[in-house]
Amino acid sequence: MTESNPQTTGQIRLTGEDEMVSFAGRMSSILTGGGLVFLEGTLGAGKTTLSRGLIQALGHTGPVKSPTYTLVEEYDLPDGRVCHFDLYRLGDPEELEYMGIREYLTDGTLCLIEWPERGRGVLPEADLAIHIDDVGEARILNWQAETDKGAQWNRQLQQLVKEWQE
Repeated sequence: MTESNPQTTGQIRLTGEDEMVSFAGRMSSILTGGGLVFLEGTLGAGKTTLSRGLIQALGHTGPVKSPTYTLVEEYDLPDGRVCHFDLYRLGDPEELEYMGIREYLTDGTLCLIEWPERGRGVLPEADLAIHIDDVGEARILNWQAETDKGAQWNRQLQQLVKEWQE
């Protein structure tokens, strides 16, 4: 799927870090069974905050640090594994091959990838691409489903947004 249409896209406006973490917590019940989520946006937009909310809601009790220098942080959680990537400092997409990226992209693993454009040509298509726009105190999350799994997640996210706004 590459065309944008109402069945494969969604949007929500969130104000403040607490709202971002809370929404991410609710998203955690949707992003199940493993998959690939791209997180796009400028520095400070909230990619790591969204990731932290997801990872903690999935059962991680400690801090969630940005993997800016390590490239990846792995979390073995009660209902599966989450791998959180930050490719900001990636020098060349081929470095992903050297670090064994394909071993992370296994069934049942949820992979959250910040700065996915830095891995273009090596990374597979995302199930869901989330772009975060920084608009002052608020953030606008726009997402695009790229696969059948992503379309399924999108339908559930659309319902979540309706419930959130009620």
